[in-house]
Amino acid sequence: MNIEPMSWFWLALTLAGYLFSRWMYQRTGRYLLSPLIFVPVLLLAVAVPLHTAYAEYAGATHWLMLLLGPATVAFAVPIWQQRALLARHWPALLLGMLAGSAVAIASSWQLANALALESQVSLSLVPRSITTPFAMPLARDLGGVPELTAVFVMLTGVFGALSGSLLIRWLPLKTALARGALFGVGAHGAGVSRAREVGGDEGTVAGLVMVLMGLLNLFAAPLVSALI
Repeated sequence: MNIEPMSWFWLALTLAGYLFSRWMYQRTGRYLLSPLIFVPVLLLAVAVPLHTAYAEYAGATHWLMLLLGPATVAFAVPIWQQRALLARHWPALLLGMLAGSAVAIASSWQLANALALESQVSLSLVPRSITTPFAMPLARDLGGVPELTAVFVMLTGVFGALSGSLLIRWLPLKTALARGALFGVGAHGAGVSRAREVGGDEGTVAGLVMVLMGLLNLFAAPLVSALI
């Protein structure tokens, strides 16, 4: 097959896999069937036998990455919609985001050093705890590889969403604000999806915190770069 048919193939497979996994996840509620897990596994299972390099796949589906720009702009919507909640609880939210961001960055850097990872890989790991539209440009500014950062973000989100469901059972988090912030700080997009299953208020708070975490880390990028 030539390049053009293969481009259509990868694009169609990605979109079909997403739609199918979303439908299955809504019907069954099984997290392993969520798009965050099912689609990458499906693409990998097809790409390996076809000996398809990531660069070829990225070239075929590059326009999907272009959608991150409008997605980033759209993040202003939940901030405006939840401005009253933000005005009431901004001290607690700010403190939680600062603590969560500091722990995430420090633990990522320490893990990279412990594993003796290359500098570029280490810098790609640092923004793993913020959502992809913010993490990729931050990784680029730090000197990392944005595509590799996207993988780290996905893995962090999946693990955070799963572990967050357990933590809210064990920790004495009595308010929707606390439960939602837990998912928004630790598991970004995947956490927001999980928080919405816990409750509407939790999902709202998680979405707001996810966006604010991304903005906070972008503004802090010069400081982070100087420290590491």
